[in-house]
Amino acid sequence: MVALGGHALLPPGAPASVATQRTSLRRALDFLAEVAAGGAPIAIVHGNGPQVGHALIRSEAGLGRAYEVPLDVCVAQTQGEIGYLIQEALGDLLRTKGIGRGVITAITQSVVEVSPDGTGGPMKPVGPFYPSPPPGPFPVMEDAGRGYRRTVPSPRPAAIVEATVLRGLFEQGVVVVAAGGGGIPVRRTEDGSLAGVAAVVDKDWAAAILALALGARRILDLTAVDGVKLGFGGAHERDLRRLTPAEARRHLEAGEFHSGSMGPKIEAALHFLEQGGSDVIITSPQLAREALNGRAGTRIARQD
Repeated sequence: MVALGGHALLPPGAPASVATQRTSLRRALDFLAEVAAGGAPIAIVHGNGPQVGHALIRSEAGLGRAYEVPLDVCVAQTQGEIGYLIQEALGDLLRTKGIGRGVITAITQSVVEVSPDGTGGPMKPVGPFYPSPPPGPFPVMEDAGRGYRRTVPSPRPAAIVEATVLRGLFEQGVVVVAAGGGGIPVRRTEDGSLAGVAAVVDKDWAAAILALALGARRILDLTAVDGVKLGFGGAHERDLRRLTPAEARRHLEAGEFHSGSMGPKIEAALHFLEQGGSDVIITSPQLAREALNGRAGTRIARQD
């Protein structure tokens, strides 16, 4: 399972554009063609924090001239947008290297348990960074010292609706792009039907839930930093190369990992490992090859 962060596609400070995402994806996914050549099953979950924030901005700017797009539909739109760009980039890489494996994007729903309006749970930053709190009727938060961002509800996923179909494709060798942006958040109504929720699911939690459903043994979490660090951004910042689940939990409980960035990654990794996963590697796309070979990034591994 490859978990590709939204900021790995649209880095802070880079021009916010489709062209930027195309360039970032080709760099980020180059190593994956080598993994695909070995025949290993592959699934990709991507974030959409920057992209879904821009989708909301477009929807709000167009009020009075175009219909409003609710947040759950913005998530669906970014699944299609980013999934298409991943299919394009990875498909070209596979063809260039003569690897005959298909790539498909599945519009995917994540079941969450929340109130109908999505309130009462964790919040997630989305959209662009601002140097000071932006004006508007929506809540904002300071994001790990990088600026202020709009926030939206972010409930944890309990299940992936399309998991059975996705597992079939995964086991057939199709590279599956699924649960993009954490999946479209939906809730079960009293009659058993599904209804969209105005929220954005954390993609690291969705990757853990989907990896377990697919039977994946490893999660490679590609993000904007080279690995997990203690004292992030401080004078005594220190890299962590290898961690046991117990060590990772101890640092998490000590407040080392920010709730808007590394915290959910560690929480989701621990859930995956506790439920039978083998290991989780956290690093940047540029170091993915080295991290898979144990020469970079942070590896959290279950001790059997």
